[in-house]
Amino acid sequence: MLKINIICIGKIKEKYFTDAVGEYAKRLTAFCKFSVVELNEERIRSNTPNEAQIAEVIEAEGRRILQKIGASDYVAAMCIEGKLLSSEELSETLDKAALSGKSTVDFIIGGSYGLSDEVKRRADLRLSMSKMTFPHQLARVILSEQIYRAFEISTNGKYHK
Repeated sequence: MLKINIICIGKIKEKYFTDAVGEYAKRLTAFCKFSVVELNEERIRSNTPNEAQIAEVIEAEGRRILQKIGASDYVAAMCIEGKLLSSEELSETLDKAALSGKSTVDFIIGGSYGLSDEVKRRADLRLSMSKMTFPHQLARVILSEQIYRAFEISTNGKYHK
């Protein structure tokens, strides 16, 4: 059974977001082993961080993300400059990853300053949800829903219309 991880920086504080992710996690048990791996975000002591401080945060978070990725995992880095996929195309991407022998797919959501270049280079796919910007907590809900939808599409389920 395929393992799907959402590896993300920061913790969700709002119950309605955790409940929504939890609902999709429950639904996904029929299709895969699903987990959300939350990593602590780096703190900046300044209210007006400079570029060097921001780069330091991005690199530190990136190192911790990379420690959670297996050598043979398929990695999708969520980034604004990434590729826009339809739900059907995401479903095909997951199917192809599984058929190519990948047992784990990691979706990476960075911190508020984004992902390190090292994480992006490790990615098999740079994926964008939209040209719009979403709060990181909401991005987890949207991504969880889209992963569930992708499995429903690949199994000809009723969820996707």
